[in-house]
Amino acid sequence: MPTESPAISLLSVISLISFFIVLLTNKFSNKIRSGALLDQDFDKPQAFHEEPVARCGGLAGLISLSFFYILYYLLFDKILFAYLTLSFAFFLLGFLEDLKFKISPNYRLLFMIAGLLFFITFFSIKIGTVDLNFLDIWMTNNIFSIFFVLLCFLFIVNGANLIDGFNGLLTIHLLIINSILLFMSLENIDQSLTMVIAAQVVILLPILLFNFPKAKMFLGDGGSYLFGALVALNIIETNNSNPQISSFFFCILLFYLFFEVFFSFFRKLVLKKSPLKPDKLHLHMLIYGFLKKSQKFKDCNYLNSLIINSVYVALILPAVFFNDNGLICRYWFFSLLIIYLIFYYLFYSFEKN
Repeated sequence: MPTESPAISLLSVISLISFFIVLLTNKFSNKIRSGALLDQDFDKPQAFHEEPVARCGGLAGLISLSFFYILYYLLFDKILFAYLTLSFAFFLLGFLEDLKFKISPNYRLLFMIAGLLFFITFFSIKIGTVDLNFLDIWMTNNIFSIFFVLLCFLFIVNGANLIDGFNGLLTIHLLIINSILLFMSLENIDQSLTMVIAAQVVILLPILLFNFPKAKMFLGDGGSYLFGALVALNIIETNNSNPQISSFFFCILLFYLFFEVFFSFFRKLVLKKSPLKPDKLHLHMLIYGFLKKSQKFKDCNYLNSLIINSVYVALILPAVFFNDNGLICRYWFFSLLIIYLIFYYLFYSFEKN
């Protein structure tokens, strides 16, 4: 009789553990710091819920990941030190905000940059190739390489935090990206990357059950920073371990997280607003406004998440079949940016009219 592999057994155990941790965290989160985790601010720009919801998804995610790191070490005698460090550092940075310790956006960004610079240099995080000759040449310069990796993390982490406002929007988005990365890492010789991505998938699934379609918990800043940072490292490591796959394919996977931040930054500068202050003019918010004004749907919150992620899958899925063709992936990526701008113009025009 065939025996189950240790990897499958570990993931099965983690899936069960994470479900009960999510259950317990959601039940008792209102007792932490006198209910500080309950999101009851319905007036902030990124609030689209009508009842208090606990921002405890990140806490449940970190506890589940901690069990995974410990059990992985006990089974395979290997410490996933880079992932462990990144998980705790980024979770704590965001969780302070969830606990209502007010840290200004400027200081938060400075802490994030300082932490990332330490992480990138200490663990020698590099991107092997980016499929652009001039950038590949510049990447041989250590200072430029650190700066480029830093920007990648900043865009992805802040992109994750930016779209975490609707039921299931970020959680489903992360599950899609990680599932594709998991599929692509199955043939890797070093299975630690495959395992850590698979662990994130099985941990995010029970969180999704409490986040969609009706939100009983949010990932919160702790969760969006945590899983945003992890998906950034997943992308870099998968890119480096699969040189046959075009780097632009990974850009395609991240185009929504990346361009939401990139476009928002320059949009606010043009409007003479602070790029660090939130507003209600992001694409996912404009689509929600469109659905709301149409008055055809009872609950536009979860529907908004479904539509955005469905369109996202439809736009990136063709690239999966030619992920090793750098030229096609390059043009596909820039085409997606144009498609984003078209969608934004249409929904922005509707909002203003």
